Order: sequence, then structure tokens, then C-alpha cells
Amino acid sequence: MTEFFTDVPQPVAFAGAPDTGGLRYQVYDPNRVVAGTTMAEHLRIAVCYWHSFHWPGSDIFGAGTFDRPWLAAGLDPIEAAMAKQDAAFEFFAKLGTPFFCFHDVDMAPEGATLAESRRNLDVMVERAAGKMAETGVRLLWGTANLFSHPRYAAGAATNPDPQVFAHAAAQVRHMLEATHRLGGANYVLWGGREGYEPLLNPRLRREAAQLARFLPLVAEHKRRIGFTGTLLLEPKPQEPAKHQYDYDCSTVLGFLERYDLADEYRVNIEVNHATLSGHSFHHEVAFALDHGLFGSIDANRGDPQNGWDTDQFPNSVDEMSLAVYEILRGGGFTTGGFNFDTKLRRQSIDRSDLFHGHIGGIDTLARSLLVAAAMLDDGTIERARDARYAGWDDGLGRRILDGEVDLAALADEAVAGDLDPRPVSGRQEWLENQVNRIIWSTPN
Repeated sequence: MTEFFTDVPQPVAFAGAPDTGGLRYQVYDPNRVVAGTTMAEHLRIAVCYWHSFHWPGSDIFGAGTFDRPWLAAGLDPIEAAMAKQDAAFEFFAKLGTPFFCFHDVDMAPEGATLAESRRNLDVMVERAAGKMAETGVRLLWGTANLFSHPRYAAGAATNPDPQVFAHAAAQVRHMLEATHRLGGANYVLWGGREGYEPLLNPRLRREAAQLARFLPLVAEHKRRIGFTGTLLLEPKPQEPAKHQYDYDCSTVLGFLERYDLADEYRVNIEVNHATLSGHSFHHEVAFALDHGLFGSIDANRGDPQNGWDTDQFPNSVDEMSLAVYEILRGGGFTTGGFNFDTKLRRQSIDRSDLFHGHIGGIDTLARSLLVAAAMLDDGTIERARDARYAGWDDGLGRRILDGEVDLAALADEAVAGDLDPRPVSGRQEWLENQVNRIIWSTPN
């Protein structure tokens, strides 16, 4: 195998001190125990195959800028896919991360027919299994790309053409089986084009019913093949569609409950999707955990000046530590993890730039983990939450929740007792100061 990342000759190691070269972890020590568990198991970090190895660095205004020789025109598709896979697993091994994620067409070239595409994927999946055994890297999740090909311009499951629905089903079936063969911990369905652009031509109720038919088909096949991983849906509000049916975690929960699918699916939350929906990442994580919907994370960030999905590497401990805190207090990941669904900037053209981006993002997560563990150990936030709702634990609050009073009885009791409840401060500024206190005082 030809080495691709020759400017990174050794695996990235933990330095434990500032490293001006930038090819050492300053905070992330995979074996360091935090709150009873190693950093590696807390964070369960994955690298995405698509942006890192399948994307040439193009945008709508210009061609690719990246040094990705396997994407050159005129190459034999399978030989190019093998070169890409060699570079990918070299990167995974040198970065020292335990997981990766991929779409079917990231790893294997799409053929002229479904049958040819299936054969191509089988070849590359078998080869990936050997690479995984060689490097020890595992599959966090697999997924089928149901959005790039022109056939999916009007959606996959929600497409007005049932033949497109069937084609999507064939892709998902095969990719779910491939994920199972590779020991994947999860399988993701991202409805990138399950939505509408103009409201002049869709039938919204019909499209929702189609999606509600597709999802149980996937769940049924999961059980049929014995796949024990978690099925995940990835919320996104818009872009590329004007409006997508999986807008945010709350929308996904409502959809799943409406169609009796809440036991089948969890969510894969992307930071940049959360902010595009008008929420914070912290909000989406807290909502998912409180409603039993939490599954996995796509770690990235958006640019606050841009109204689209820029997929930059995370670099804010202030932002990430609050979400990691919610994950810790909720018991941590089960099958999920932090996947770096991230893109280099188009001007970052050195091969080592891919390492710099991931190392900085991983150190951000590791630092956020330390802060989150300190917040949990400090207990200030939890005590404030408990005190805020203490009135519901017994007395009147408990009787209301237990259904011991109807509306009339409750109203009569309020009048008889001449209730005159006074506002209580939410102490937002004090709470924010406590968070900052812990962030500033937590050592690496």
C-alpha cells in the first residue's frame, strides 16, 4: 500500500502540553479516566468518510481544490475506490480514533445498475472488513446516500414516483446489511431531500404517509437480519430543501409518535443542523435526552454569518461543554458517539490540514468533557434545577401530577386558600456565572 499522509509519519500522540506543531493532542488522552470512564469511551470519536475523502473541495462557485488523486477523472472506479480506502484507513490509524462512518457511494462507486452497485459495495465492504481487522477501527454507523443522484431530486421515500421509493429501499436494504456485516453500532437515515421546495406541487399528508411506510420497512428488515444496532434519524430544517419533514428533534418525536414508531428510532443530532433550525445544540441534546430520543452526535459548527451548513470543525468549549454535560448527566452514549461530520476549508490544501482540523476538534471535545465532568461533580446546576421544581415533589404539586384533583376541585382549593403565588427569580445571570466559574477553573 502506498502511504498517502507522508508528512505525518507517526500516529498522533498525547503531548499533554502546548504543541506549536499542532500534530499532538494537548488534551485528548484516550486512556485518561474521567468520571469513571476513559476519554475514548466517553467520546467514541468517529471520522466521516464523505467530507474527508470523497469530497474534492468544490463549491457551487468553483472546482475542487484538494489533493485527492483517487478522485481524478478517467481512473478505473474500483481501483480509485481502493486507493481512497487505503488513504482513509491510513488516516484513521494515524489519528488514533476508534470509529468511522460512511455512505454507500462514499466507499464504492455507483454502477450503471442497482445490481452493479451492489457488487461494487460488496467488494469494498469485504476489503474494509480486512482494513478494520488490521487497524482495529470500528464502524460507528453506516448509511445510504439517498440525496445526491438526480433521481432523488424530489426526495426518496417522499418522492412522487413509487419507483424511486423502491430504488431507495434497495439501497437501504443493502447498506443496512453491509453495516451489519461490518459490525456497525448504528444505522442512520438522513432525509436530505425529504421535504419540499415550492408548496405548489407537493401533497404533504401523502408524503408523510410514504415516509411513515418507509421507516417501519427498515425497522422490520433490521430485525429480520439480526442487526442489533440503533436506527437513527438525523434532523435538519432545510437546505437543500426549503423545508424538510425532520425539521428538529421535536418534529421528529412528533412524527414518530404519530405513526407509532417511537420505539424504533432515535436521533443523530448535528450541531450545525441544530443552529440552522433556530435552536442551540445544547437545546437539541437536552430535548432528546429528556424525551428518550438521544442516540448519537455529528460534531461540527456553522458560521454565524452564513445561513447554510458550513460543517466546520468544533472549536468552542463554551458551546460544547453544555451539551456534553447533558450527555454525562443522562448516562452517556450507548451505541452512539461523536462523529466529525466536518469539512476542511477550500484553502486548506495541505494533506496535514486534515489532521490539524480533527486534532483541534478532538481536543475541544476532550476539554469540554473535563468541564462537563467538573460541572456534574460541582452539582451547582443540578441543585438549582431541583430547587426550582421542588414544589412538585410533594403536597399540592404531587397531588396534581397524580391526578388526585380535577379542574373544579383545584380551582375551589385555590380560592379557599386565597392563593397568591409570588414570582421566584430564575437566576439566569447567576447560573451563567457558575458555568463560567467551572469552565475557567477546570484544569486540563
